[in-house]
Amino acid sequence: MTTALFTTLFLIGFVGSFISGMLGIGGSIIKYPMLLYIPPLVGVASYTAHQVSGISAVQVFFATISAVVTFRKGNYLNYKLIAYMGVAIIVGSFVGAYGAKGLSEGAINFVYAVLATIAALMMFVPKKGIDDVELHTVTFNRVIAVVSALIVGGLSGIVGAAGAFILVPVMLLILRIPTRMTIASSLAITFISSIGATIGKVMAGDVVFGPALVMVISSIIAAPLGARLSKRIHTKVLQTILAVLILATSIRIWVDIAS
Repeated sequence: MTTALFTTLFLIGFVGSFISGMLGIGGSIIKYPMLLYIPPLVGVASYTAHQVSGISAVQVFFATISAVVTFRKGNYLNYKLIAYMGVAIIVGSFVGAYGAKGLSEGAINFVYAVLATIAALMMFVPKKGIDDVELHTVTFNRVIAVVSALIVGGLSGIVGAAGAFILVPVMLLILRIPTRMTIASSLAITFISSIGATIGKVMAGDVVFGPALVMVISSIIAAPLGARLSKRIHTKVLQTILAVLILATSIRIWVDIAS
């Protein structure tokens, strides 16, 4: 691996993981398009959609666990929510990740674009009053939580993402979970989801281990930094950043599919 390739992969992993820790997402919403487009743009490497999804799956595993450790204090983690959605999403993500080996690169990119578009639309829907609830009084519909996690896991496993970029809008808009609890709990759920996605991608032969290792190193450094910053930013600002981020990514993928 050349110095230029190492540096490029490290920076992609660092930026994506920092945002991951700050917004409660696994980071694939950022790193998937960055890995797909930046290495060939700067002339250091070129990865297929299958390889990118495999690298992303492994990286998300380490980025999320690093950020969750930072959120342990403060009652931000809803363990019941994590348990119900975590079990469902790991099943869905394994099935999706392993089953994706039969899909074309165009199909994987299409699934990613659809997911990102749905997530972006959900983020722009007003979420009044969700942050007025005391964290220790939060309740949720268990059936909706399990079903939504199963669906999100299956679809996101296809693209090597743990699904937090669409799981977060679901938790905010449908389950009505407060923003900071959503960010912390979604990271824990995403970590569980990444186990299934990572195993599925390794079994499918989609993981390029050298680049994945570089991304893991940057994740362990950057994700906790993003998580610490998240505690200091107003919830409305966090929601807006995530909404714009998802929208911009979905537009970029759709443009690429149409070209």
